[in-house]
Amino acid sequence: MTSGHGVLSHRTASLTGVNFAHAAGSGGATRTVRGHLPPGAPDFVYVPVEVPAGVRRLTVAYRYDRPEVPPGAYGNGLDIGLFDERGTGAEGFRGWSGGARDTFTVGASGATPGYLPGPVNPGTWHVALGPYTVSPQGIAYELTVTLEHGPPEPAAPPPVHPPERVAGRGRAWYRGDCHLHTVHSDGRRTPAGIAAAARAAGLDFLTTTEHNTPSAHGAWEGLWGDDLLVMCGVEVTTRTGHCLALGVEPGTFIDFRHRARETAYAPTARGIRAAGGIVVPSHPHAECVGCAWRFGFADVDAVEVWNGPWTPDDEAALATWSGLLHARGDGRWPPAMGNSDSHREPQAVGLPQTVVLADELGRRAILAGLAAGRSYLAESSAVTLALTATAGRDGQSAGIGERLAAPPDAPVTVTLDVRGVPGGTARLVTDQGVILGARLPTSGSGTVMWHTTVSASAHVRAEVRHGGEPTGAMAGMTNPVFLEAG
Repeated sequence: MTSGHGVLSHRTASLTGVNFAHAAGSGGATRTVRGHLPPGAPDFVYVPVEVPAGVRRLTVAYRYDRPEVPPGAYGNGLDIGLFDERGTGAEGFRGWSGGARDTFTVGASGATPGYLPGPVNPGTWHVALGPYTVSPQGIAYELTVTLEHGPPEPAAPPPVHPPERVAGRGRAWYRGDCHLHTVHSDGRRTPAGIAAAARAAGLDFLTTTEHNTPSAHGAWEGLWGDDLLVMCGVEVTTRTGHCLALGVEPGTFIDFRHRARETAYAPTARGIRAAGGIVVPSHPHAECVGCAWRFGFADVDAVEVWNGPWTPDDEAALATWSGLLHARGDGRWPPAMGNSDSHREPQAVGLPQTVVLADELGRRAILAGLAAGRSYLAESSAVTLALTATAGRDGQSAGIGERLAAPPDAPVTVTLDVRGVPGGTARLVTDQGVILGARLPTSGSGTVMWHTTVSASAHVRAEVRHGGEPTGAMAGMTNPVFLEAG
């Protein structure tokens, strides 16, 4: 059903369970349990459900109280998911809906979005509760489990997963949005709605990234085509930061039940890469509880610097990322990405988007281009950027994400071409900060040139912002061109 990686958090506990041991037979049976989770409760608690033989469908409904809280205190938020008789590890994962819905059903022939279809086998199942925020009064909850008995249901058809590549599409710049949510987690659009919005935004590829569940990986049949590549991913939503597992094999479950103070992140990152994906912290400075990235940047493949419409959170992420370009000391650096994190209307798909130079429109080629930083970020398909550095009379040059080797004092000419930002301001940024700014014409197209040397600049990158203010909203930005002696 799923493959998975990760280390279960120590902040877990089991609660009083639900016993259906004597409920076998025709018809259905329902049991309700109630409980209370105090402030400081474990991140995840499990309600065991004893399921007898002969069950064809299992439904879970829950509710919890939302008392008034003192000013500055958080109210209650309780997430939910399900593990089957194989246990609470990756093998037993059957779905996660967080706080997006208050009821779900699983059975052999189908399941609620966010959950995986399959037989309801006898044994001890577990409803997973995640107290996301807990009021000073604690959380009083009620959990109702219903079993439907009867002949076995026919199995759901095997999921049809997206193809690895789009045939006939060679080396080119491709536009994509790699952070998107549908009804399979807390989004409101269907996969069909996302695909239509992606095409309208001029995108060539997208990645489906539901919170903690791979249930959407098989929900895109008929939605890809020779104009749109669909890749599989997950947003791994831990209690101390979120990261995108981009381009993983379909059906991959990545364990999210850990915090930065534990030792689970390194195996999680290894697991994402073992599943063919790359690790990208998302909205690293977001202010929502548990959203800001606390795991550090030593073991990431890229960073989501721009998330949705430009905000102060993105400005902070940009400053953090800029400081990482030479911080590792081993020549490795985390490229910047931009994604919409779109959940519903009117949140725009493709605002922003990452434009990547890839050898073909295929999963492996796109991931390779993203991890190498051969990419720039744009607010829409109307914005196009090109940044090159050329050294000496021989005209040796390097583009975005590449390295230009030249004698330390040889002249280097940096050229930035911009289209699609009327009246904006183009800025060139080096390891010393902003070194050049130029207003663009009202046509939105312009060229900026600057001269430096390898000894003076370790890298150069570009930002294009709206208006004439240095803190204006971002319209586009590039990954760096690195300059080194050689």
